Amino acid sequence: MSVAFTKEGDHEAAAADLPDRPISTHPNLVTAKGMAALDEALAAARAAYSSAQADGEVQADRTAMARATRDLRYYSARRGNAQLVEGDPDADTVQFGRKVTFEREDGRRQTFVIVGEDEADPKKGSVSYISPLAQALLGKSVGDTVRVAGAAVEVVAIG
Repeated sequence: MSVAFTKEGDHEAAAADLPDRPISTHPNLVTAKGMAALDEALAAARAAYSSAQADGEVQADRTAMARATRDLRYYSARRGNAQLVEGDPDADTVQFGRKVTFEREDGRRQTFVIVGEDEADPKKGSVSYISPLAQALLGKSVGDTVRVAGAAVEVVAIG
């Protein structure tokens, strides 16, 4: 069937029915930086929602309104259940919010900060505390060796 015979509103209505962002069942642990990022994201979601309402975009662009509503629900929920965790900077074990450097069997050294789910970004050097890597390293000390994905890694520094 030609696109000429379809209602434009049908495509718009389908796009406006966005599924909710999934909310993890794990505790929403965050660092101070993660809490600030949640606050910023929530403020941006509120602004987008208000803008969509004020500009009359509800009728003109239902997708923008649906996206703003979805984001507002998600960030409200995440901010509402966020638990700020401040690690002990003097601890000699791997903890939430701390940087850990480890060496793999092949000699590669990697450094990550263990953070909350929303702030994790391995490309930028952070992993979620629920990741298998973080789970294996939490509570370990310099010199400890753990198995991650079938390979040994040794903790060489904690910062």
